[in-house]
Amino acid sequence: MKLTCLAILVIFIGLLMVPANAGTKYMSGGPEMTASIAGTNEFSPGDDATIRIFIENRGLIDIKFVQSGIVERDDLPNTAKLVRATLQPGTAPLTIKSDPQMVGDISGGDRVLVPFTAKIDANAAAGRYILPLTLQYTYLREAEQYGQDSITYTYKEVNETIDLPVTIRPEAFLIIEDLSTEHLNAGNEGYLTLRIHNSGFVDAASAVLKIARNGNSPVIPTESSVYIGEFPANGTVETRFKVSVSREAGEQKYPLDVFFIYKDQSGDTVTSDILTVGIPVQGKIEFMVTGNPASLQAGEKGVIEVEYQNTGAATAYSAQARISAVDPFTSKDDTAFLGDLQPGQTAVARYEVSVDESATIKEYGLDSEIRYRDALGNSQISDSMKVKITIGESSILIPVIAGVLLLLGASGAAYYFIRKKKKS
Repeated sequence: MKLTCLAILVIFIGLLMVPANAGTKYMSGGPEMTASIAGTNEFSPGDDATIRIFIENRGLIDIKFVQSGIVERDDLPNTAKLVRATLQPGTAPLTIKSDPQMVGDISGGDRVLVPFTAKIDANAAAGRYILPLTLQYTYLREAEQYGQDSITYTYKEVNETIDLPVTIRPEAFLIIEDLSTEHLNAGNEGYLTLRIHNSGFVDAASAVLKIARNGNSPVIPTESSVYIGEFPANGTVETRFKVSVSREAGEQKYPLDVFFIYKDQSGDTVTSDILTVGIPVQGKIEFMVTGNPASLQAGEKGVIEVEYQNTGAATAYSAQARISAVDPFTSKDDTAFLGDLQPGQTAVARYEVSVDESATIKEYGLDSEIRYRDALGNSQISDSMKVKITIGESSILIPVIAGVLLLLGASGAAYYFIRKKKKS
């Protein structure tokens, strides 16, 4: 019995001598959140911007208790948990494209970088604006311990807004008030006149207006830039460019890019946004051969008349027709001057053509084309056309055949009378 009591006493004393686990208790005022834009906060109208924001937690631990009997906390009271960041445009002339960002937990003394994509309005007015950044998070407000082994957490939800300043730089904006064309036909050169307006908020110095081909558009600048010089805000200027149009173009509008380069108030070179405008193009100058096919005889040399008509949309100046004589045809006079041909107008060309005696009796087609000048004096060549010529029997054989027939007729008649006389 004494041994049993002694054993129990030893065990009890041993339990009292085991050191108790020490826990930690913190006293803090909670998270202290700040935010700032990383890098530049200046943007230009029309920019596709990435706004990079540092979100920092400056909350500190005020008091720390370490003693036995305290249950260890899972969260620190100065940790911002489940942080959700939302950037809004406020009154700024821009659009925030990014959805709210889930940032996660931010411990005291830490910071995270959160990017937001935005589109600055093309006609944004210069000035300083405020972007509201809303932070939603929770933190450990209170931890109440019960006994030696249980604890109750109380969290608080926070919704706070931090103002972030951004600046829209003043820039000049290009507006096309009027557009007109002269002599702009497919396959030709013509003029493009633009009346442009500076609707921006800054005077443009040393301004140069430029035009550029849009992709594979058939409208191609021959003169791509015009010097404007001083182009004040709210000013208007008229410019003229020479452009060409490929022969494959149809009668419709085609795109052309327009922009200008200038120096701003700081002396920096700025390129405006590109405007794409539709340029009306008329159909190309075309010709066709009208009238009946010319007629010649094998072995004959003669003059054929060919009528040409301008079926295009513009006048062909100093038109000159040409025919390509190939076997069995030859010609020493294969060119004819037609003069100016307005749309729908016709002109007749005369060619001296010789036909070989061995020519097959049939209808032939000779290639013909017209060289002319457009309204700007550029030499142009039409598409090839076919001139039809019908070849008949040789004029030399006709009297021979007639003579043979006449001789045969006379011989027959003589034979008939001789027979009749003998019978008598």
